[in-house]
Amino acid sequence: MPRYITMIRIDEQNHPAESATPEFGERMGALLEEITKAGVMLDTAGLTPTSEGTRLTWSGGKISSIDGPFTESKEVIGGYAIIQVKDRAEAVEWTKRFLQVHDEHMTVTAELREIAEG
Repeated sequence: MPRYITMIRIDEQNHPAESATPEFGERMGALLEEITKAGVMLDTAGLTPTSEGTRLTWSGGKISSIDGPFTESKEVIGGYAIIQVKDRAEAVEWTKRFLQVHDEHMTVTAELREIAEG
C-alpha cells in the first residue's frame, strides 16, 4: 500500500497561535483517533515556528545557512502527516476530512504527495 505525506501549509505571519476554538480541538482529536484506529496514520506532528528554524542551502559547492524567521516566505510548512492507504483517492479523502475539521476563519492548505518507494 502506498504511503503519502500531507504537508500542512500556513501563512505564519497571519496565523495567530491561539486561533483555534475548543471545538476544533475536539474535532481534530476525534479525527486523529479514527484515522489511527483505521490503521491509516503512521506519523503526524506540528512544527515549531520558522523563527526557531535554520535553512541550509547547497549551491556552488558550498553550504550556507540562515537562521529564521524566514520573512520572505509567505506560506510555510506548519505540520505534516504520513498516512498509508490503498490509493491516492483514499489519501485525498482523509486529507479533505482533516481540512474540514478546521474552524471557518482559518486558512490552511494541505499539499499531498506520494512517498517514492525504493
